Amino acid sequence: MATLGNPKETIAVLNKYGFIFQKKFGQNFLIDEHVLEKIIRAAEITKDDCVLEIGPGIGTMTQYLCESAGKVIAVEVDKNLIPILTEDTLAAYDNVKVINSDVLKLDLKKLAEEENGGKPIKVVANLPYYITTPIIMGLFEAKVPLSSVTVMVQKEVAERMQAAPGSKDYGALSLAVQYYAKPYLAANVPPNCFMPRPNVGSAVIRLTLHENPPVEVTDEKLLFRIIRASFAQRRKTLVNGLTNSQELSFSKEEVAQALKSCAFPDAVRGEALTLQEFAQLSDALAVSGSFGKN
Repeated sequence: MATLGNPKETIAVLNKYGFIFQKKFGQNFLIDEHVLEKIIRAAEITKDDCVLEIGPGIGTMTQYLCESAGKVIAVEVDKNLIPILTEDTLAAYDNVKVINSDVLKLDLKKLAEEENGGKPIKVVANLPYYITTPIIMGLFEAKVPLSSVTVMVQKEVAERMQAAPGSKDYGALSLAVQYYAKPYLAANVPPNCFMPRPNVGSAVIRLTLHENPPVEVTDEKLLFRIIRASFAQRRKTLVNGLTNSQELSFSKEEVAQALKSCAFPDAVRGEALTLQEFAQLSDALAVSGSFGKN
C-alpha cells in the first residue's frame, strides 16, 4: 500500500494506474504533508468521529482520516479512481467505505443517519472549486446532522464566507454560511501544495455548526430570497433590488414601508445590513400582506 502525502508517491500511484486528470471534476490532489496535518488538526478528528470525505481523489487525505477517525465515508464521483482507492491506497484500512457517486445526487442526510446512527458527523474535504458553494449549501439546507465542515476552498471563497458587513467580500454567501455555522480560517495554502497546480490560492476553513441559528425569523425561505435579491445587483438600493427581483413580489411601497418600520435609511444597500437586520427586514415584509413567489 502506498503511503501518500508527497509528489513522488502521488506520481508513482498515478503512473501505476495510468490515471489522467479530468478537468471536468476539478481535480487537484494535495501533495503536502504539513497541510494534510493542519486539516486534520483543524477538523479536530478523534476516534469517536464518523467523517464524510467528499472527493477523496487517490486517498491522500483519506489515509490521514482513517488513522484519526473511527469511521470514514469517502464519496468519489470519478469511477477511474475507485480501483486506486479500494485495491491500493485504502486497502489496509477496515474503517473506510468508498462510494462511487456524485455527492450532489446523494441523500446525505440518510447516509449520515445510516452510518452514524443519527449522531452528527464531521465533513472534511478538498472540494472541487467549481461546486464548492452548492456542496456546502446542500449540506446545510438538507439538514444533514453535522458538527463541523472543514474544507479546502478557493481563498477568495473562504474570505467571503467569513466576511463582515460593509466589506467588499460580504454577500449572500457570507450571510448564508453564518446563518448555519461559525467560520474559522485555519490556514492559507499556496498553489504549489497541489498536483496539478491550481491558478488560485486556497484556504482551509472550518465551519462549526450552530445548535440553533443566531437569529429567529418567521420565514427562513423568505429570508434567503431577500438576501439573494439584495446582492443580485450590488449597486442598487434595497428598495430597487427587492422590487425588481424575479424571486419576490413586493411593491416599492411595501419595501419602503418595511425599511421604515425597521428604522433603516431609504437608500440603504444590502452590504450594510447584518444578518440580524436582514431577519428584521424579512419579518417586516412577511407581515406586509404580500409574499415572495414560491
